Amino acid sequence: MTATPPATTRAWHLVSRPHGWPAPENFALREIPVQPPGPGELLVRNVVMSVDPAMRGRMNDVKSYAPPFRLDEPMYGGAVGEVVTSEDPDFAPGDHVLHQFGWREHATLPARQATKVAAADGVPLSSYLGVLGTTGLTAYAGLLETGGLRRGDRVFISGAAGAVGSQAGQIARLKGAARVIGSAGSDDKVRVLLDEYGFDAAFNYRNGPVAEQLAQAAPDGIDLYFDNVGGDHLEAAIGALTVHGRAVICGMIAHYNATEPPAAPRNLSQVIGKRLRLEGMLVLDHLALRPTFVEEVGGWLRSGALVSHETRREGIDRAVDAFLGMLRGENTGKMVVGL
Repeated sequence: MTATPPATTRAWHLVSRPHGWPAPENFALREIPVQPPGPGELLVRNVVMSVDPAMRGRMNDVKSYAPPFRLDEPMYGGAVGEVVTSEDPDFAPGDHVLHQFGWREHATLPARQATKVAAADGVPLSSYLGVLGTTGLTAYAGLLETGGLRRGDRVFISGAAGAVGSQAGQIARLKGAARVIGSAGSDDKVRVLLDEYGFDAAFNYRNGPVAEQLAQAAPDGIDLYFDNVGGDHLEAAIGALTVHGRAVICGMIAHYNATEPPAAPRNLSQVIGKRLRLEGMLVLDHLALRPTFVEEVGGWLRSGALVSHETRREGIDRAVDAFLGMLRGENTGKMVVGL
């Protein structure tokens, strides 16, 4: 029996633009009407949604690769939901779909913007927001296509206990890196990197200068740096990179909430003498890699060769708390919200 669509649902709105760190008062959870789907549309009840560092950038009213969130309108982000009503022949009630209409309990969206997904043994629906989703593809494409990972490379990954970093480190190991080094923000996270993800070395960046700790972990330098942090981590990596080293600039979470220009890196002149390559990457440029990525990473996941952790909050009421917690580094692996 087809479920009766609700008349209203709840959605998070951005009500003011943060200056520096976001605060709860920048957001409001509001009741909105549910729009019946028209031809070619779906009504979806979301079951799990993603919170990601890139969402912080969309809260600023600046031109970027993704349009900013509009004030007093529902926000957007990755989610997996169950189809309630379908006006498209390729989808039926009960199907699970991946889409970008998160931050709300129900969404009416074009069917062409939805992708069917299914839970499987060892692959829960939330995996399509993390290890098998855009997060995982970011790690995979960043290392292999942008970074040109080579067997025998010495690889350093900042923010290595986070959603992208934890997967990047494991992929580097599985693809033959000679040494994988990670930084994280607590001793417990460092233990996870070493004991569960198979990193060769890891350090807590809060325990001392990053450059000093990296030099101890990589006495012979590094060949490839996967940057999720920026700031002092990027400065340390530039110092540790060998001649013709590469850096994949994936994220700079150290700067997202800053109100002043960053002090580091102060050693950019080394890029010349070492002939370094620093390249920014966006996963949107690598979507053609998705079939290969899903096949290879899905196989590692099912075999246990790749471990995936997620930190989960329950209830749409906790979505902003989850987002702010992710920015503070409270997550190990992907941060998701069950709805």
